[in-house]
Amino acid sequence: MLSLAQKRQFYEEGFLKVPGVVPKVLVDEALRAVNHSIGSVGLGGEDMDNHRSAFFCAELLKAPVILDLFQKSPVIEIAEELMGEGNVMPLLNAKPYPRFPLPLGEDAPEPRGHIDGIGSGTNGMPKGYYGRGFTMFAVVYLVDLLEPNSGNFTVWPKSHRAFQKYFEENGHEVLANGRPDIPLPEGPQMVTAEAGDLIIAHHLIFHTGGPNSSPNVRQAVITRLRHKETEHVGKSAFTDIWREWPGIREAMNGEAV
Repeated sequence: MLSLAQKRQFYEEGFLKVPGVVPKVLVDEALRAVNHSIGSVGLGGEDMDNHRSAFFCAELLKAPVILDLFQKSPVIEIAEELMGEGNVMPLLNAKPYPRFPLPLGEDAPEPRGHIDGIGSGTNGMPKGYYGRGFTMFAVVYLVDLLEPNSGNFTVWPKSHRAFQKYFEENGHEVLANGRPDIPLPEGPQMVTAEAGDLIIAHHLIFHTGGPNSSPNVRQAVITRLRHKETEHVGKSAFTDIWREWPGIREAMNGEAV
């Protein structure tokens, strides 16, 4: 399903947009469920002991209508092309992420990125903790996002390789002090896409949810897919970043990865 050129693009950029992966009927059902939840259920999911404030659609994290976006579409098949057939762990949850517009008259700020799994003391993980619990982001837009500053999933292309080089030279243990501030090869790219498009990204890519100065609510569902050896590989994947990606290694045809 993915071409050799797409796999090489993923290797170079650290992310890839694959158009039209999720059928419209699945997107529409998920969007209806999300909008109903926002309007009728509201905020929930508080876990103040772990510094997690309320969020929308907490009751939908394991709902079939949300998981079907990935399980009844080619998403898992695409993941297996990259991580190897039979290597993708069963999907347990996926999170709807509505991003609401900024107040009228407020300009969109510059996006500020992060790497997942670094504790700040206010994100459910204590300061000094760092870890890696997944292999690949999978993002499905439920509405068209055709312009930047619309709450787009935002990435810094090639940042995964920049961090790999930094950790090879300095050790990944530096993450115990927080995310290092290193020069990145490119600035942020706010990924534009249509409803039903899939965006995949490497676990080490610098990313964020972009600002939304549009008049519309950004609707996307995001899950983090795991290779079956993610726990075993653990933190070594901060430097051996293609360990869980046999499809990428094959596509590079023996080139250094």
